[in-house]
Amino acid sequence: MPNQFIYNSFQLSYAILGTGALGGYYGACLQKAGLDVHFLLHSDYEYVSQHGLVVESKYGNFTLPDVQAYQEASKMPPCDVVIVALKTTQNHLLPQMLTNLVKDNGVVLVLQNGLGVEDEVAKIVGAKRVMGGLCFLCSNKVAPGHICHLDYGQIKIGEYAANYQPAGITNRMQQIAADFERAGIKMELAEDLLLARWQKLVWNIPYNGLSVVLDARTDELMSNPDTRSLVEELMWEVVAGAKSCNSIIDKSFVETMLHYTDKMKPYRTSMKIDYDEKRPLEVETMFGNPLHFAQKKGVNLPKITMIYQQLKFLDSRNCS
Repeated sequence: MPNQFIYNSFQLSYAILGTGALGGYYGACLQKAGLDVHFLLHSDYEYVSQHGLVVESKYGNFTLPDVQAYQEASKMPPCDVVIVALKTTQNHLLPQMLTNLVKDNGVVLVLQNGLGVEDEVAKIVGAKRVMGGLCFLCSNKVAPGHICHLDYGQIKIGEYAANYQPAGITNRMQQIAADFERAGIKMELAEDLLLARWQKLVWNIPYNGLSVVLDARTDELMSNPDTRSLVEELMWEVVAGAKSCNSIIDKSFVETMLHYTDKMKPYRTSMKIDYDEKRPLEVETMFGNPLHFAQKKGVNLPKITMIYQQLKFLDSRNCS
């Protein structure tokens, strides 16, 4: 039966591709809850394989002294759920990583920013084995194997279908959500993944983009009347882009995102951290792809286009 797990009475196994601020946090929570989790690491491999993972969290600090750590995806066992938590700038590595890593009736859960990211994974494993997830998480990796969780953490997941057609709620979504909730992660199930991705961009586009262009934290952007106004204007452009794709975002959602950010602890966005660390920015998936989606429908988003062009320049200069 497509899009259904057939082992309801068995515990799901998880692979984490990208054990950073996001993948490390969620993977650690899953292992702490007693689930079978396998972590792929790069620069932190030696440290984590010897010392494990440390999580500082507003919900309680914990340490996992022993984790199943791997330096190569080819050495990991096939898993029921493969979580892609890499930066999208590393997606060129996925064809090699995903080979033989997903069980025949397993699924790849793409926990990445932007739009169109599931399309890339579907080309590798097939559309029926892909699911998308949107994370509202404030978390940073502060040292090898050391993750600092600042705020929030909920995830919205949805089934992927060709051309982002709504796929409804499936059994496997419910099973995965149950595991995450067992690990203390709030979950939401989305019938329409395209709408969910546009909703996430309502937050990601203004705050990630402006944090780099203006060298500012979220609290600084919200406390200044001019930048707060710009944040809101960018949000409404995202809403217009979503509408062009028949994804209708209610006015109350914009107000909710502004309210959440007002309450959020001062936060340096993931894109700002990447920029400060001179790593490539997720410009195309987070800005370029949404612009292309809207432009195909004849809709121009001038403020987002300007941020996109500025980020392209800054990213090119920063990594040269």
